[in-house]
Amino acid sequence: MELDFRNNPGILSNMVDVMADGVFTVDANGQIVAWSAGAARITGYSSLDVVGKTCHVLEGQNCKGFSKLTEFMENPSPYPWGICNQECKVLGKDGRELYLYGNVSVLRNEQGIVMGAVGTFTDLTAFILSNEKIAVLEEQTKSREAFQQIVGKGQVMQEVFRRLRLAAQSDVSVLVTGESGTGKELAARAIHALSSRKDQPFFAINCSAIPETLLESELFGHVKGAFTGAIRDKAGVFQAADGGTLFLDEIGDTSPLLQLKLLRVLQEGEIRRVGDERATKVNVRLITATNKKLKQILATGEMREDFYYRIRVFEITMPPLRERREDIPLLVNHFISDYSKIYQHPVAGMAQDAMQHLVKYSWPGNVRELRNAIEHAFVTVEGDCLTLLDLPSEIRSLESNSPNTIRHSPISSEDEQERDKILAALRQTKGRKLEAAKLLGISRVTLWKKLQKFAIQPSSVLTS
Repeated sequence: MELDFRNNPGILSNMVDVMADGVFTVDANGQIVAWSAGAARITGYSSLDVVGKTCHVLEGQNCKGFSKLTEFMENPSPYPWGICNQECKVLGKDGRELYLYGNVSVLRNEQGIVMGAVGTFTDLTAFILSNEKIAVLEEQTKSREAFQQIVGKGQVMQEVFRRLRLAAQSDVSVLVTGESGTGKELAARAIHALSSRKDQPFFAINCSAIPETLLESELFGHVKGAFTGAIRDKAGVFQAADGGTLFLDEIGDTSPLLQLKLLRVLQEGEIRRVGDERATKVNVRLITATNKKLKQILATGEMREDFYYRIRVFEITMPPLRERREDIPLLVNHFISDYSKIYQHPVAGMAQDAMQHLVKYSWPGNVRELRNAIEHAFVTVEGDCLTLLDLPSEIRSLESNSPNTIRHSPISSEDEQERDKILAALRQTKGRKLEAAKLLGISRVTLWKKLQKFAIQPSSVLTS
């Protein structure tokens, strides 16, 4: 059976009304003359609300609506085929902001005079709001719990993330400090990834892993015959990283002579290959890192003072894991997710007592040691939950977690003197921390952090 639109125009009207999209027509003055049921469902406005009025009835504060409709009808020639495609935001009758995508076509008489227009619009509100929500959640996750590949949600790590962002905004020389295993290379990679050099090369060199005699050639390259075994010309890492970023880890292990040559690169922007009389221009952003106290090395003469201040224009300190224990569960879940994929052994989580041991452990190897501990657990786990028995023995041991046996890296003489002063203050105040803090001239919070750092129990001081 064929539909007879000519003799029964109501059929066409009914078909328009069942459409999900909104359909409307306006006259030459931009006043609405027809408003479909679909348009009413989307906007909340019935035909009685809008017929005889302009499309401005849909507009409100900060809403553009179909404001271009009148302009379009007065001069449709700039638009291809007399059609205007427009994304707009309007207010529904209930006050909600609606995101619509509309198409408007002019209607002309036989003389080509514009008599009105017909328009349709699709409701994109649910789609746009859901994508905005996803974007917000992703941004929150990035800013609060992860920064590039660095995981952390505590206040300490948020400050690290802030400084990494600042460092990425310029080519300033950055020195990343922190104990081994705290993620110094990840910090350097994050700076590079957020910088204007992100599409250029990134190279990482561990200065302590390469003999001094070979490190210069590795960095700057050499020409054929420069030394025994130099059978051909070789470009160094600086040339390979041209336009990008070079990360030099353990910079405190370099000799003063090599430091002088690196200083020349920073100041002059050029390198000289071993055995070459010509200088080569390079454009490399240098990020260095160390787990040593460089000021102490300065005093020994093993580090040049001018080099130290040149690489330390902007310093970022990666905190040890024991100073951000609130991040341990987050890191554990992150590593569990990683190793579930690597070992193709889905693990849902970790037993509560196992997690408690991880939080209490001192972590001398920091995040690297935690990652290794989770990988160790994946080797022994049988079910879908990591247990205390799956962790390395030093973490399972109650002794290693007792306050008096927490392991730290060997402390410096400066730290040892500070520890002795704290012990003396605690003895003098009979273990009262607030009075001890006042005696030392520091806040109670600072004293608490130092007690954690040096594994001091005020109660044990009174019995010693």
